[in-house]
Amino acid sequence: MDKIEKIKAGDVRTVSRLIRNLEDQLPEATSTLKLIFPHTGKAHVIGLTGSPGAGKSTLADMLISAFRSKNLTVGMLAVDPTSPFTGGAILGDRIRLQRHAEDAGVFVRSLATRGAVGGLARAVGDAIHILDAMGKDIILVETVGTGQQEVEIINHAHTVVVVLVPGMGDDIQAMKAGIMEIADVFVINKADRDGADKLDHELRTMLDIAPARQSGWRPPIVRAGNAFNPETFRASMDDLAQQIEAHYKHLVQTERLVDRQRRKILVEINEALRASILEPVLADLISSGAMDDMLEKLYHRQSDPYTLAEDVARKYLKDRPEKG
Repeated sequence: MDKIEKIKAGDVRTVSRLIRNLEDQLPEATSTLKLIFPHTGKAHVIGLTGSPGAGKSTLADMLISAFRSKNLTVGMLAVDPTSPFTGGAILGDRIRLQRHAEDAGVFVRSLATRGAVGGLARAVGDAIHILDAMGKDIILVETVGTGQQEVEIINHAHTVVVVLVPGMGDDIQAMKAGIMEIADVFVINKADRDGADKLDHELRTMLDIAPARQSGWRPPIVRAGNAFNPETFRASMDDLAQQIEAHYKHLVQTERLVDRQRRKILVEINEALRASILEPVLADLISSGAMDDMLEKLYHRQSDPYTLAEDVARKYLKDRPEKG
């Protein structure tokens, strides 16, 4: 059985190796991605974002169980902070979500941010394709949680779940800065804490005054209490799974799913162009010493960034027409 067939058959070892090669930016990984791309586009991709300490991993753990109870297969990508020593994920699937380790219908993988803007590794989009080709019905992407930049998850997911916790003073400020616009479902986690009602009220007020979405969807608010009270917590996760499914059905019925898929594709082609054009140019400028020369010119105000960038473009993009 060749590599592509193994991936389509859900072979965990082959998939894990391919994702690792992607993180290491090995050329053969890109070659494999080209072959599996025609087998993608079927999974429902769900982004799970929120501030650090909001309890996203606990929610993800129970949400996986809720989807598995519906006989849906699940792939999970946990985007973690990068180790300054190894470049790998500090937190990993070995620590959390262990009770799903023996479930063949669940695949969990950690990805290191490696300094990616917004806490999302460049490998995330490609890893989503791999899990999609693997045949997973649901793909959960849990982000590292780095404040306003978390809006980047909208470029990867069909449904975005924003997790908030009572008592964290920057919650509403973060929502004003962009989180409010990307959320398809809100979760008030640890809703047994003081301040949960206040947060719920503020959320509903902001939803009331926010411009109506073109799609007609109003983000529901799901309250999740104490995780140590399994019955009520499981019921809230079942509710969350239903709200996520309702949003996906809404996207399909209103034909908004096409818009989200096109946005995702646009981001991917931009990333591919950057990897194929910009990164090799930057690498050549650095290795040849040209970058140091440009920095010196800028430092001494002998030139400006725009002129230097145009010079680089003329050198590397030989067929680029001159500006009139």
